[in-house]
Amino acid sequence: MKTPGIIFRLATLVLQAALVIGLFSAGWLIYRRLPSHVANPPEERPSKALIQLIMRPGSQMAGVALDVPVEFYPVDIVAVHHEYFIERRAGKRLDDFLTERMNGRRPVTARLDQSGQALVTVAPGNWWVHAALAGEEDLEWRLPVSITGPKQTIELTPQNAYTRTKSF
Repeated sequence: MKTPGIIFRLATLVLQAALVIGLFSAGWLIYRRLPSHVANPPEERPSKALIQLIMRPGSQMAGVALDVPVEFYPVDIVAVHHEYFIERRAGKRLDDFLTERMNGRRPVTARLDQSGQALVTVAPGNWWVHAALAGEEDLEWRLPVSITGPKQTIELTPQNAYTRTKSF
């Protein structure tokens, strides 16, 4: 049985080093091409974003008062309510369960003015916008939004409403 020579061992060592360097280089090239919000740590992101809310109810709801409350929740509260009532939790109230699901984040509330506009500051992340407008046709919004930049505009229109119900 022949033992590998020094040239074979040296070639194996060089190839192993080249493989490690190649894998590291490929990972570094991919990391450098990531979008800045993915590559930068969360500490470098803006702490709050200014959100402009605009409600455009449509021509069929002309004359309806647009001063309605709008709430931003970090979770879909309808899904949390559903989950809570499907699986009863002994000794745990709904409010406690909702607080647990929000992971320490608090809901943000705003109120639209008569022209249907409001400004609110919200932390970056994924949020659910909840609003309801009563009139001849009641509109309700449950919109998932992703807050990413320092300024953002959210429009509430009949086209992106969650439900429409006719009032009799």
